[in-house]
Amino acid sequence: MDTTTTPTGPLAGTTVLDLTRALAGPYATALLADLGAAVIKVESVKGGDSSRSWPPFENEHSLYFDSVNRGKSSAAVDFYTPEGKDLLRKLALEADVLIENFRPGVLVTMGLDPEELRAANPGLIIASVTGFGTTGPLARTAGLDQVAQGMSGLMSVTGEDAEHMYRFGVPIVDMCAGIFTAYGIAAALTGRTRTGAGLDISTSLLESALALSAFQGQRYLSNGEIPVPQGNDHPVLAPYGVFKTADIPVIISVGNDKQWLQLCALTGDPALAQDPDYLTGRDRSTNRKALARRLEELLTARPGLEWLEAFRAAKIPCGPIHTYAQAFADPQVQALDMIRTMNRHDGTELPLLRGPLSVNGEPTPVRKAPPALGEDTRKILEDLALTPDQIEKLLATGIVRETPAPDRVRA
Repeated sequence: MDTTTTPTGPLAGTTVLDLTRALAGPYATALLADLGAAVIKVESVKGGDSSRSWPPFENEHSLYFDSVNRGKSSAAVDFYTPEGKDLLRKLALEADVLIENFRPGVLVTMGLDPEELRAANPGLIIASVTGFGTTGPLARTAGLDQVAQGMSGLMSVTGEDAEHMYRFGVPIVDMCAGIFTAYGIAAALTGRTRTGAGLDISTSLLESALALSAFQGQRYLSNGEIPVPQGNDHPVLAPYGVFKTADIPVIISVGNDKQWLQLCALTGDPALAQDPDYLTGRDRSTNRKALARRLEELLTARPGLEWLEAFRAAKIPCGPIHTYAQAFADPQVQALDMIRTMNRHDGTELPLLRGPLSVNGEPTPVRKAPPALGEDTRKILEDLALTPDQIEKLLATGIVRETPAPDRVRA
């Protein structure tokens, strides 16, 4: 049973002061922890990261919080007391990276003026995630994932049709903003090895969402076309989408003419490949609805899993639509060994997804279960060279908070 592992990996030896909450920032720091960074998550004594109170729950544990806070230590501090501000400053001056997702200006009110920190710690990298960026009329406005999905155009291309637009089923903008932030931090760390100087790294939910527009955004910028939702069909390629079979829907993705010829032969209508309406990729996209109807006439002759086996053998990309129960039971997912069972601070077991990266062929480990609020407060203060008496005074006055291990509580 895993509890913690010794920090290894390309970011071993890097200390990250994590002042983020909710999802975008914590997702970024989870990725950094996967790669070996020591992530010190400093939370408010008044309940900690807001996502600790968000469902779904397993008993008193927020699984929302657990899903993006693996590998981190937690200290609980009163941010707005002089003593708390002093502790935050000390931690920042010891860190390689400070990451936050407050509204612009809040960091200064917490006593962490970036210019002053950089003067005292020239190598410090300061990373920020905001809702709408650091300039413009909404710069100081709070933002959330679905708001960015809507404002960026992402929702306008997601759904059944132009009358039925949907949000993604997961907070995709938060997660991508976290990914972009993590890669910006990694780049800044690399640059610092040459220059010795830290950098300011920033992104926003809105910028991240716009960056996901890919060819849909380019379609508008170059051609003035406003794309609309295509349901479960690919917006430009065909046949590429969800198709009925005799029993289950399957996804078939034909990306070139060779795959198209193979698909026609396997489905029992090789002449379809020579139909003038479907000769080229552009033809197939233009006549996609009629093509989909014809393919489903052929596909409903056999069960979906039989088709998938035949298509995979022919190297045609395809797959089923899984529930999460089916996804985690899939032999390919199991072969990737993505689930790690950890022990929380209170001894309860928690199955967690590991990070998606491998280094030198080895998947990045889950180094520590998501922390209880203040689980590591005492250890973090000791590492700042505070004496036991100083720590006890901070605890007694409520400047900091800890969650003792169960065996200490019983003692």
